[in-house]
Amino acid sequence: MSSIPPKRITPGPKPDWLKVPIPSGPVVAGLEKTLRERGLHTVCEEAKCPNMGECWASGTATFMVLGDTCTRGCRFCAVKTHADGTPVDPNEPEKVAEACVAMGLKYVVLTMVDRDDLPDGGAAHVAATIRAIKRRAPEMLVEALVGDWLAGKRQTLTTEEMIATVLEAGPDVYAHNVETVLRLTPRVRDHRCSYVGSLATLRLAKRLRPDLVTKSSIMLGLGESEREVEQAMDDLRDYGVDVVTFGQYLRPTLLHLPVREHLSPARFAALEARAATKGFLYVAAGPLVRSSYKAAEFYLAGMLHQKKALAAANAVAPIHTASQHGYP
Repeated sequence: MSSIPPKRITPGPKPDWLKVPIPSGPVVAGLEKTLRERGLHTVCEEAKCPNMGECWASGTATFMVLGDTCTRGCRFCAVKTHADGTPVDPNEPEKVAEACVAMGLKYVVLTMVDRDDLPDGGAAHVAATIRAIKRRAPEMLVEALVGDWLAGKRQTLTTEEMIATVLEAGPDVYAHNVETVLRLTPRVRDHRCSYVGSLATLRLAKRLRPDLVTKSSIMLGLGESEREVEQAMDDLRDYGVDVVTFGQYLRPTLLHLPVREHLSPARFAALEARAATKGFLYVAAGPLVRSSYKAAEFYLAGMLHQKKALAAANAVAPIHTASQHGYP
């Protein structure tokens, strides 16, 4: 494949395909009121997602639990950071469950700020929130979009124990984002994050629950080459990831990493077609696609695709082993 020069700088202002209206209207206003009354946070708002109004109107939302302050400082993220997060609200699981029902959601993405300051990294709190949602709305699909659970000095549980804690609550999808390609990880993510470590946590979740749908996401436009993106696809499949999304990185503020390139919709379409040949259950790629963008739609489409694929043939193309890339 042709290579994109890693030092390419974005050419001028934001292109038209990235310009979307600010979310507004009675639906958005009503849902914001529901959230504020309960003191809840959504990553839709905190991360300044351009698709907030569209997703909320279609019955999908992404709640961010464990406060609004992350203990890591990734250079692409708009969420506040500090060495210690805010005090955990023990009533948050029930508040989130209430809001999910009040908002009439069909699919909820439950994400979190990293809490390296907590003994279990916040795993029990995430699990409690999943259980609260399932009690109130058993039919609601819950995606756990969680951290890497890489145990630090302040954790008393192992990475496997923290992942197992979340899985015991019964999420429908387990997601963790590698965010970018291997070479750019040290520049883009917090120094405590690891490309290989992220892949390993996804594989561990799959090992603990083989029936589980696992998912990850990559931002583009940070200076990655096409070859590196393809390698990331192969790595994700090697580690058993079922669903992948690709979207355009958008700089939240001037304090964050600059955009190196605006990829065209045609480039994203070609990328999606290429990823589809790798054996993922579902791929979503586009300038405005985010990890939780139209979550319900691509989850259901992925399941239908899986059923058709299993019925069509027993032969599956071999997947390269991770050891071929020198990973554990």
